[in-house]
Amino acid sequence: MADRNAKLQSASAYQRSTIRDVATKAGVSVTTASRALNGTGRMSEETRERVRAVAAELDYRPNSIARGLVQQRSFTLGLLTNDTYGRFTLPVAAGLSAAMADRGVSVFLSAGKYEPESLKLNLGAMEEKRVDGLIITGKRTDRGLPIDLPPLGMPVVYVYAAAPEGAVSFVPDDINAAKDAVRHLIGLGRRKIAHITGPLDFKAAHMREAGWRAALAEAGLEPFGEAIFSAWTEAHGYDTAHALIEAGERPDAIFCGNDQIARGVIDAFALMGIRVPDDIAIVGFDNWEVFAKATRPPLTTIDMGLPELGRSAGLALLDMIDGKEVEPGIRETPCTLVVRQSCGARPD
Repeated sequence: MADRNAKLQSASAYQRSTIRDVATKAGVSVTTASRALNGTGRMSEETRERVRAVAAELDYRPNSIARGLVQQRSFTLGLLTNDTYGRFTLPVAAGLSAAMADRGVSVFLSAGKYEPESLKLNLGAMEEKRVDGLIITGKRTDRGLPIDLPPLGMPVVYVYAAAPEGAVSFVPDDINAAKDAVRHLIGLGRRKIAHITGPLDFKAAHMREAGWRAALAEAGLEPFGEAIFSAWTEAHGYDTAHALIEAGERPDAIFCGNDQIARGVIDAFALMGIRVPDDIAIVGFDNWEVFAKATRPPLTTIDMGLPELGRSAGLALLDMIDGKEVEPGIRETPCTLVVRQSCGARPD
């Protein structure tokens, strides 16, 4: 009983810091403190940073209900996806949530199949939550919603998904990323560079093929055969690696359209006694770390910067919510080459 009373007294003694506490400690008015934390108002950067530092020290959290009543906002964004496994959505959501946390905004995630009835239910849930804006994301850049969005009364941004005309959209720069991968192989002295990639009906597969061809052309090199399209799977990489070797002349490098294909290729070569990277260098795409780091040797690959996609989309959506003009169209964000041992170069 004594322990219970002590806990109750401890809980009742705890009081959340208020905006007035922050203002007093920072030596500013309540209005200035509020504007500093909301990123509004005119003040020196030193003052804004001092208020934010005090707020962090006091563990100040704004009262979202009161703030919402005053500003007629819920300070919540919706994230709608069909990526139920989370391969693409979770990194996007992580970047989005991190950027929004600093601005007192929460993210409400709804995942399910992209079927009309399921989507209507999910959109209804977003409206019930009174989200201020919506981000739609998925598993591929060339497929959008199977229904036309009804009037939602909120701005919408698309990430890693096809977007309608006039929308704001964020996708990875697949072509330049593929060029970076192939240029890296060329820089290591590789000249016979093959390409194994995903299905013909994926836009990403064609863009990565285009980057492969462009980088070779820049260097005055011919492609090693035609690009080989099939599934985004280890089995495809494994089978294709066998076919390449059985065909006779072998490449000295392979740029793979994703990490699963690359891992299948490396597994096949290991069984055939072909050394990676000594005999054939391999570069993948995605930087799916569960594959890339566990591959032997660890896989050099392209990181699509999915958290940055989420962050950028969230900031654009906040601008739209605030009534700022955001230019419609597709933003292609840079990707990064992550160097490991499968290409023969030492990581930094």
